[in-house]
Amino acid sequence: MLDFSILIDNLDTYLEGFKNTVMSSIIALIGSFIIGVIVAVMRIAPIKPLNWIGSVYVEFIRNIPLLIIAFFFYIGLPSIGVTLSGFVAGTIALAIYTASFIAEAIRAGIQSVPKGQMEAARSSGLTYLQAMRVIILPQAIKIVIPPIGNQFINLVKNSAILGMIAGLDLMYFGDLVSSHTFVTFDVYIFVAIFYLVLTIPLSLGVGYLEKRLARSH
Repeated sequence: MLDFSILIDNLDTYLEGFKNTVMSSIIALIGSFIIGVIVAVMRIAPIKPLNWIGSVYVEFIRNIPLLIIAFFFYIGLPSIGVTLSGFVAGTIALAIYTASFIAEAIRAGIQSVPKGQMEAARSSGLTYLQAMRVIILPQAIKIVIPPIGNQFINLVKNSAILGMIAGLDLMYFGDLVSSHTFVTFDVYIFVAIFYLVLTIPLSLGVGYLEKRLARSH
């Protein structure tokens, strides 16, 4: 049986970690979406250097561990005089890492939009960027909402990486509670429950959107 006294006695500590996890996830979510859109557009832009930069970003970031990226910002940058807190370093790492997956999802969405729409938009006097912003991207993002939603869920779970760099998240405070109480199993079960409080509503929301989009199609 779980010892709920651990949760009750350390509720403020758990809630502090929960709050920081939510904040980090929201900031990284917004950042990863913005970066992902920019990289996706770069990958299909009619300018070869932009294609190359976008491709290098996606292939490089997707194929290295998130922990390495977090360590780069938290441990590597101080060597050149830039010091970031664990929270900031972890949030930036989350945004950059997740953006590489979102970029690929959005790129697939853009490519699924009929090419004739871009041609029609350009012939009507819109620039490439205007056509992409007004005509193509809204349709592409609507198409790929389910996979993007899944990436957002992964982002919340990956936020546990902040615990490795003193990021003041749920895992970090879970470690503190465990070190004070000398209990491991119960402490981390409660940490997992807090993560479920975040991820289950997100998962249900993504499922709802997916069904609604399927009906509209």
